[in-house]
Amino acid sequence: MTPVIAVKNLTKLYGGRGVLCRALYQVNLEIDPGEFVAVMGPSGSGKTTLLHIISTIDKPSQGQIIIDGRETGGLKEQELALFRRDVIGFVFQEFNLLDNMTIGDNIALPLTLNNVNAAVILRKVEELTTLFGIDDQLDKYPYQLSGGQKQRAAVCRALVNEPKILFADEPTGALDSKAASELLTCFRNVRTQYGTTVVLVTHDASAASYCDRVFFLKDGMISGKLETNGNSEAFFKKILNMVALMGGERNERL
Repeated sequence: MTPVIAVKNLTKLYGGRGVLCRALYQVNLEIDPGEFVAVMGPSGSGKTTLLHIISTIDKPSQGQIIIDGRETGGLKEQELALFRRDVIGFVFQEFNLLDNMTIGDNIALPLTLNNVNAAVILRKVEELTTLFGIDDQLDKYPYQLSGGQKQRAAVCRALVNEPKILFADEPTGALDSKAASELLTCFRNVRTQYGTTVVLVTHDASAASYCDRVFFLKDGMISGKLETNGNSEAFFKKILNMVALMGGERNERL
């Protein structure tokens, strides 16, 4: 199987004039189509930097990022904008919903901006919000929803363009355990129903236990990886043990 994401010898340096900070060094990894993958590591390990570079928000100092068969470093700005629109979806810890628009309009916004037919927009919004369990919230405004509902709306908006890859940076960080569990179950459903590849950055071992594989970063380098055998509880314990070995934060919210 050809990987949908291939990272080759990735290095990221910040600074200049003889004072350089190495955020990532010689990172190599591959992610297959339809995988649900987590990246974990202590604070300052480089996990958010890695996500930003893979998702084309930032650029590497050295190395290659190949997404869906294309080397992103060779794309011009206009090509990169179209590539992001067609291939990539983003979800962050902050919901970034527009307060003066209904939930339905927030989710539909990317399609509206692309002048997609209204009937197609309605169908896609209904399909996604039903999958995420917020189809009865479409006429409400963000302030009327719980944190979990707002995050699910943000994910629906990220998916409405049918991206091949969804990048999520600490999406459960502002949620309680019940809302986090519901959101992660939705990620699994998206992977199953649409074949979407999901890449999750998290410090939460329970969130990572929903994934197929977990990559561990320390000091900007891949220091380990784990793969589930289908037993989430056993996988959760393995993740906690790995985090303890790395000297990271043991978030045991389950």
